[in-house]
Amino acid sequence: MQEDIDARIQSFYTSVFDEHARLTTRSAQGPLEYVRTQEIIREHVSAGTMIDIGGGAGVHARALVDAGYVVEVLDPVSRHVEQARALGLYARVGDARELPFSAGSFDATLLLGPLYHLAAYTDRILALREAARVVGPGGFVFAAGLSRYIAFGQATLGRDVPDPYPGEWVSLAAQGKPADGMRFPAGHFHTAEELASEATAAGLDVIEVVGVEGPAGILLESMVDAGEELSQAALAIARAAADRPGVRDMSAHLIAVARVPGGSGD
Repeated sequence: MQEDIDARIQSFYTSVFDEHARLTTRSAQGPLEYVRTQEIIREHVSAGTMIDIGGGAGVHARALVDAGYVVEVLDPVSRHVEQARALGLYARVGDARELPFSAGSFDATLLLGPLYHLAAYTDRILALREAARVVGPGGFVFAAGLSRYIAFGQATLGRDVPDPYPGEWVSLAAQGKPADGMRFPAGHFHTAEELASEATAAGLDVIEVVGVEGPAGILLESMVDAGEELSQAALAIARAAADRPGVRDMSAHLIAVARVPGGSGD
């Protein structure tokens, strides 16, 4: 299964979908996701070195470098690596499950894409352990998942309810398993609690799991330009709802903020 997903990732991001546009111009949700993700990272890490695993076209890394961080990008898609290099970033092709870095090479790891492209629990744990391995004791790991609640809503709402109820809908709700035939090469959809559990199983100390875009994010996804007033309202709601159990799952993206054990604060 994962070999098929990996092949679809290459095709999807090379010739179908522009990851750079997703965070900038594709919809009004992209800038909201961008702002909130930057806020979450900078709230916990004020300086230092980072590896952005699955860093896509380098949008987040470029902003962090401009703010004084030292950031390297690693991504499995050559197109993304080329786009990141075009932004003046150091980037290379690589796999989140086998990082080409020695232990403790960075102060923080961004794992903002790989987990939701990995179908197997064992692969997700491996990616999380690798993210932790390359960070020094006490360093941070920011690990993102796609919300199962949002995925289920997008798959089921706005249409008649079939009878019998489709088994793939049940699998999505109960297990986070993507439906067959999706254009997006998804591997898994998380709940906030599950994302925290996986980070803990990988040996990390979870500080919090937060929703990124908030309940209004899905509305902005349907709009190219939401206008300043609505965009600011959505941002305020996203900040207020970020750590509310249940409500945080109404964000399209969830981020587990975790630390590697062994730092001076432990």
